[in-house]
Amino acid sequence: MMGVTLEPAPNYRRVLLKVSGEALMGDQTYGIDLATVNRIADDVQAVVRQGVQLCLVVGGGNIFRGLSGAAQGMDRASADQIGMLATVMNALALQNTMENKKIETRVLSAIPMSTISEPYIRRRAIRHMEKGRVVIFAAGTGNPFFTTDTAAALRAAEMKCDALLKGTQVDGVYSADPKTDPDAEFHETLNYMEVLSRDLKVMDAAAISLARENNIPVLVFSIGENGGLARVLSGRGRYTTISN
Repeated sequence: MMGVTLEPAPNYRRVLLKVSGEALMGDQTYGIDLATVNRIADDVQAVVRQGVQLCLVVGGGNIFRGLSGAAQGMDRASADQIGMLATVMNALALQNTMENKKIETRVLSAIPMSTISEPYIRRRAIRHMEKGRVVIFAAGTGNPFFTTDTAAALRAAEMKCDALLKGTQVDGVYSADPKTDPDAEFHETLNYMEVLSRDLKVMDAAAISLARENNIPVLVFSIGENGGLARVLSGRGRYTTISN
């Protein structure tokens, strides 16, 4: 009788996945690529089936970036609020795709929008995850001048997550942009202070500081690889770990 190949057990029980808005564009220059959203939903489904409690924070840069709007003369607070609304659109797209795959999903928005999402209530979010539902946090922190990276670190701390996974366009943290510098050095492990002192462009300083204060490891990996999320959670594949 042929043996059955079992997937390695995940190393974490509860995790937060940060997905940038740009990751949802696929090969497009703007908007939401549904094929890419579908692939990310497949990766989420694979880890949920392994019993991992999962929540997500999604960015909005594929639709609108507050900093870019401010640079063109908009009031920064107003520009950031438009960016928060963009994250809600992305969250609803992710929810729809996941529920088409029979993944129970809830969108919780930091800006109350009762007709399309639930308000963010920490205990409610935790309860959803305990019931096996995927929770998507929309609208960042609900405040201007904070990035969705900071929102991810904040929610990871509030949800008592074992790790924060940052899905990017590259497979980890490098000393320079590997797309433009062939000599860029890959970092397998880093500590929080190295990231801050060397100004490595992983997440903004507030997000890294929050992760450090709450001792939440940050795992940086490529969201563009099929099955990448499950591999990282089981300690396989190529990724960077930022911790103490």
